[in-house]
Amino acid sequence: MDAHSSSFSSFSAYLRALSLIPSRLSRRAFSVSTSFDEMTSTRYTSGVHMQRTLRWFDLVGFGLGGMIGAGVFVTTGPATQEAGPAIVLSYAIAGLCALLSAFCYTEFAVDMPVAGGAFSYLRVTFGEFAAFLTGANLIMDYVMSNAAVARSFTQYLGAAIGISSAKWKLLIPGLPKGFDQIDLVAVAVVLIITIIICYSTKQSSVLNMTLTAIHILFIAFVIVFGFCKGDWKNFSEPGDPKDESGFFPHGAAGVFKGASLVYLSYIGYDAVSTMAEEVRNPAKDIPIGVSGSVVLVTVLYCLMAASMIKLLPYDMIQAEAPFAAAFARWKWVSNVIGGGASFGILTSLLVAMMGQARYMCVIGRSRVVPAWFAEVHPKTSTPLNASAFLGVFTAAIALFADLDVLLNFVCIGTLFVFYMVANAVIYRRYVVIGSTNPRPTLSFLCSFSLTAIIFTLIWHFVTPGKAKTALLSITAIVAITISLIFHCVTPQAWKPQHWGVPLMPWIPCASIFLNIFLLGSLDGTSYIRFVFFSILTMLIYVLYSVHSSSDAEEDGSLRVKNGEIPELENSLKV
Repeated sequence: MDAHSSSFSSFSAYLRALSLIPSRLSRRAFSVSTSFDEMTSTRYTSGVHMQRTLRWFDLVGFGLGGMIGAGVFVTTGPATQEAGPAIVLSYAIAGLCALLSAFCYTEFAVDMPVAGGAFSYLRVTFGEFAAFLTGANLIMDYVMSNAAVARSFTQYLGAAIGISSAKWKLLIPGLPKGFDQIDLVAVAVVLIITIIICYSTKQSSVLNMTLTAIHILFIAFVIVFGFCKGDWKNFSEPGDPKDESGFFPHGAAGVFKGASLVYLSYIGYDAVSTMAEEVRNPAKDIPIGVSGSVVLVTVLYCLMAASMIKLLPYDMIQAEAPFAAAFARWKWVSNVIGGGASFGILTSLLVAMMGQARYMCVIGRSRVVPAWFAEVHPKTSTPLNASAFLGVFTAAIALFADLDVLLNFVCIGTLFVFYMVANAVIYRRYVVIGSTNPRPTLSFLCSFSLTAIIFTLIWHFVTPGKAKTALLSITAIVAITISLIFHCVTPQAWKPQHWGVPLMPWIPCASIFLNIFLLGSLDGTSYIRFVFFSILTMLIYVLYSVHSSSDAEEDGSLRVKNGEIPELENSLKV
């Protein structure tokens, strides 16, 4: 096949490309990029560069805005039904897990400040296919979670103005349950925010900071009012005597199931990492912006969940608008909460939709999706094509898909991506491509993950008793022993220049373990959807992506041209 011909130039050319699938997969699937390539030749694909205008306080603002709106106002209701009053602990566990993952993201983002987030991190460690599988899950996570948040906006806006949101939805008979309510308000909100993020990153930051400041005032009001007016007995007594009582009405399993659901709340820090390419001083601003926002949000989540439980027993809390229900006794307060939640949801949508566009932009740079997505508009310095396409896609999902349908799909994808990034940061520290034997590190990662899976299976399927406690203890000791042996025997092959995850490999290992454990708390339907989407992603890779990236490799599109590197290096200087 001609090195400069496209696999998609004609039907016969595509048939010839299909015959090359084995050789192209062997060459491209595990091909890794480098940090330098990601910041130079790959970034050059977008043409115009994104402007470096953001500081640490912008990132903290984006983190607060992105996480608070989605977390408290969308996932708290379903998670409380699982965890009961212990929803407070669910948020604390999910926050710890998110902070550990945030450390892993920060090391990559500081060393490689590009907009690709987890996609770029996996591409420089485990290769193109792992990166594409992760990137596809991330894009779907963002689209689904943004659609869920947009539909939740309708609920809270109705509470703010005292009108039932059901009056704004059109019921379509004949469609499956969960897909039969058309929400035009959610569609309008998504499209308006799409226009805003296409205009300017810095102006989007100013708008986010303004909305977030207003939202923080509402949060402070919720916390103070709840603690002043609520009753501590709600932490141990249900509203209906027939329901389970106590702080752990559904046991530890309910707490971890709740933690797996509210973990969606923390996807906002992942969106912050995609803005690394637009940060003035990555080494200083990114660690403060990412980790700082996770810590602040975790504290606020726990306080808000506690105030909600004080006001209303767990079994009386609604799934879709829990805080509006908790404050329903005070009509004016319920309206205020609805208004405050609406502001929070707008900020979370703004940040997450910026993040999904930047992911798609960088995935387009690698040519595994059309390069059209990688283009940065010369006037706005934003990924206009990716922003517009994903905005319309999100609006289409928000039009008909119900909240519960969306949340179950998103949680498993988010946990999978965070699990992959934690593995990647260990691999990158201990393996230098071409000069280090990767087998010891890969063996450790596989054996540690297997141990975590066994622990999770024992936790969920073995009958409680002394035997279960013994098995869990033995499995935990095995996991610690494996990590200790690896730490003592295998030297680090590379250390970051500016900022690195402390206590390597213990913190990433803890992140891997917690992510696997939370994955085990999800229901079987979530896994069926995840497997189905992963198979679909593999088919897309085999039938399109591997051929597109092979074409780009053969015609030199993935390599920077002579004379362009100095210009790119200057653009990357802080």
